[in-house]
Amino acid sequence: MNRPIPELHTQRLRLRAWRDEDLPIFAAMSADAEMNRYLLGPLTRQQSDALVARFIEHFQREGFGMWAVEAPSVAGFIGAVGLSVPRYAAPFTPCVEVGWRIAPEHWGKGFATEAAQAALAFGFKELELPEIVALTVPENARSRAVMVKLGMLRTAADDFDHPLVPAAHPLQRHVLYRLSKEDWERAQRLASPGSQS
Repeated sequence: MNRPIPELHTQRLRLRAWRDEDLPIFAAMSADAEMNRYLLGPLTRQQSDALVARFIEHFQREGFGMWAVEAPSVAGFIGAVGLSVPRYAAPFTPCVEVGWRIAPEHWGKGFATEAAQAALAFGFKELELPEIVALTVPENARSRAVMVKLGMLRTAADDFDHPLVPAAHPLQRHVLYRLSKEDWERAQRLASPGSQS
């Protein structure tokens, strides 16, 4: 039996199940040089479709995953954002990671942060996860800025060599950001109207 993929809504975005018409757009993103600056890409169409298939399978297995994201007033598909369980072993695994891949033409509009906030809320409220992490290479200033906006914190001692990146590769070293359920809930209380500081 297929699990229904939960749909999330924010002020500007809709996080939804994947559709066939998303695949060529995601494939173009996955082949884009700027998109892959800090990823081990680019991907072929076949590799991109296989990645989406893994996103969907993850939803069926775990009940959460990487959603297709649309901005109804802007575009029917702008990228993928969501939660995933890493397939590798590292000092911080097992864990749940929040991640995002937004098409470059939609960068700088706060979409990654807005969608990731919805994914974090789902992870902490619906799944009752104790912690969610995020990771990237040190040079990826854009993604690191999103992590900070999400309230995530980095400790230098958590920096690691990604086991899926070849040794001595420029992208091997990664930084890790963490957010606990307690810290997320505290931030939600402080952000709510009428909260006491």
